[in-house]
Amino acid sequence: MQQILRRLFKQYFGKVPASILPLEGDGSSRSMYRLVGDSYETAIGVVGPDREENRAFVSYSRDFRSVGLPVPQVYAFDEEAGVYLEEDLGDSTLFDALSLARQTDGSDFPAEMVPVYERVLEVLPRFQVEGGKVVDYSVAYPRAAFDRQSILWDLNYFKYHFLKLAHVPFNESRLEKDFKRLTTFLLGADTRHFMYRDFQSRNVMLREGEPWFIDYQGGRRGALQYDVASLLFDPKAAIPEALRERLLEHYLDALEKYLPVNREQFRQHFRGYVFVRIMQAMGAYGYRGFFERKPRFLASVPQAVRNLERLLETGFLPIDLPELRGVFEYICASRTLRKTPVQVPPGLSVQVGSFSYKNGYPEDAGGHGGGFVFDCRALHNPGRYAEYAGLCGCDEPVVKFLEEVPEVEEFWKHVRAIVDGQVDTYLTRGFTSLSVHFGCTGGQHRSVYFAERLAKHLGRKFPQANVVLAHREEARWPARAEAAAPAGEGAQTGAAG
Repeated sequence: MQQILRRLFKQYFGKVPASILPLEGDGSSRSMYRLVGDSYETAIGVVGPDREENRAFVSYSRDFRSVGLPVPQVYAFDEEAGVYLEEDLGDSTLFDALSLARQTDGSDFPAEMVPVYERVLEVLPRFQVEGGKVVDYSVAYPRAAFDRQSILWDLNYFKYHFLKLAHVPFNESRLEKDFKRLTTFLLGADTRHFMYRDFQSRNVMLREGEPWFIDYQGGRRGALQYDVASLLFDPKAAIPEALRERLLEHYLDALEKYLPVNREQFRQHFRGYVFVRIMQAMGAYGYRGFFERKPRFLASVPQAVRNLERLLETGFLPIDLPELRGVFEYICASRTLRKTPVQVPPGLSVQVGSFSYKNGYPEDAGGHGGGFVFDCRALHNPGRYAEYAGLCGCDEPVVKFLEEVPEVEEFWKHVRAIVDGQVDTYLTRGFTSLSVHFGCTGGQHRSVYFAERLAKHLGRKFPQANVVLAHREEARWPARAEAAAPAGEGAQTGAAG
């Protein structure tokens, strides 16, 4: 691939590059490089495995530039190899500038960034309206429009890659009905314009203070509301609510220069697209974080949850979606999903956790595919007694109950001996990850008790190890499940473990 990049660089600049430097990935399957000539000519080389995605980006770039939109020039393209060379827009994204300003200013949203966001929102209608008139939708990938099928794909992406991987309970049939109702509502908006698709702070570059735009290869015909919802509710940016409202008005003012706008109708559909965009983003966080084991994506989940919570507090949607609303309320009540993932320092990390066998074995957070799983179901279950049903294994009455059961101490001695020996060996040999999980019927009493006990024991005996404790079923424990259950629906029934 580097030979192809050199050839494309020479094809455009008339010389081979002096260096080719790999750039940090953007979360996609593409690889990117900065090519630098001996006279400091620079270009960005992109290796994209998806031929249709490459074709869409190159085609859209040429179309957008034809009407003066600020996008990178494509210098050269080897379609067969899946490699193209584009203009180097620098290293500063809108998100980078916002993060730096926050560090300097110390406020939630520095005042100096407001005019930058306003400028971005002034350019957005040009993409949607002017750009939408010139782009070749025949190259749109994977579909020419954000139609019923596309919306349902996004909703199911959220279902399978977030709800299931985060173990959020839902009724499949009722959720599917709500998805169809929501889709019909969304398609009531004007869907004749260009929809950028991934209009967020990491896809806006700042060069000499002006915004330039990248990563629009997923664009297609769609609703105007989707892109502005993507930017204003970008979890990574965490824009305060009052400022979001002000920026939305600024966008509508800019949009009215290109076409008439019914603001009340626009806002009705806007809320629907905000929910869809948040769900699509959470699906991506779940896939990249839970499935691909990239923890930086999970760091965006708590802000997405806060966005959902605020939307629920300020009114839902003008259509009845009981199962979907119940799912959102459950997510908002989860302490686990609201908590920013711990950044584990170097050294041995011991992941200790509890889980319910009813919901399957725990995921491999360490990525090594090994570790221990101890089955606690043979031990006497406090969950069978009414006085303990609403408690968990870290509550004192449950701890006392289990400590009076003779086989509990015998079980603990064996577990401790096995894990202590493994941790000692791992520390000696410089290993970096070990997982130890305890499972029981409901993941609430016995497994939680042993996970808590082991985490405390390891913290005392091996202070040089980083012990990370997590209870997978915490959001399902009755006190929490009841708080999150939709009106008229109780918590799940059945003996806890």
